[in-house]
Amino acid sequence: MNERRLGRTGLSVSEIGYGAWGIGGTLWLGAEDQESLAALNRAVDLGVNFIDTALGYGNGHSERLVGKVVRERDERIVVASKIPPKNMTWPAPDGIDPDEAFPADHVRACTERSLSNLGMDAIDVMQFHVWSDEWVGRGRWLEAIQALRDEGKIRFFGVSINDLQPSNAIKLIDTGVVDTVQVIYNIFEQAPEDELFAACERNDVGVIARVPLDEGGLTGAVKAGTTFPDGDFRNEYFSGDNSVERTGERAQAIVDELGLSDGELPEVALRYVLSQPAVSTVIPGMRSVRNVERNATIGDGEGLPDSQVAALKSHRWDRGD
Repeated sequence: MNERRLGRTGLSVSEIGYGAWGIGGTLWLGAEDQESLAALNRAVDLGVNFIDTALGYGNGHSERLVGKVVRERDERIVVASKIPPKNMTWPAPDGIDPDEAFPADHVRACTERSLSNLGMDAIDVMQFHVWSDEWVGRGRWLEAIQALRDEGKIRFFGVSINDLQPSNAIKLIDTGVVDTVQVIYNIFEQAPEDELFAACERNDVGVIARVPLDEGGLTGAVKAGTTFPDGDFRNEYFSGDNSVERTGERAQAIVDELGLSDGELPEVALRYVLSQPAVSTVIPGMRSVRNVERNATIGDGEGLPDSQVAALKSHRWDRGD
């Protein structure tokens, strides 16, 4: 497993990280704890040393599973978690006070809950689960983060940028107070290339790339006729302009242009993300040993040939167009 530097944290993290939303048991439906634990352990076996979870994933269930594995393993595993906004509103709306989303007492209380769930003394990277650049220089959230760092309860601070709003963290990045950002980046969602990545490189901020497979849209498994269980968030995600039919057509266009065989699209999608030098790690959701074994082999430092990266630029999809 190839490793990269997570920005100025200096942490060395595996190119393929573990996205632990899917094992929380809510919104992404179908995970079973026994398989989730087996998948986490297999990932560590194969060199994955970065796991991203959140207090909001199954109300701490994901954190508890991650913590169990981390405590039982001898390997050094970098754990990132997230604090949900107090108003429980995703994405962060315009015009609200930062103390409505991340008041200092909420930041501390959630961090303490996450530490308890994980069974750890410190969290490597604690992130806000939403962000708005309107909050820079306002509220008491930064005071709370600095106090938690001083107490050794968190090591580094990051934010998870609102879906499809990659420029809505550049002001924060330029202040120098954030160590990492997490952002949606994939073949369809190329907007982080416009401004965000340059800002991160300028400030030595680590980039955690999420949703590299477009919630399944870049696996070839989402197409006309695809359905999801009642209560699964993908029913809403793949709707409107982002319908299963349209997603399937766009995924097939990539397969046709690159001449891919069945099953090759997910690898190409992950390698596209890893071909971006600003990216430190990519965190596909992995709920099964099979998915772990498939994805971990891609973290070999190779990326994609320049010709394929160039060809994929034409498949950018600015949602809503």
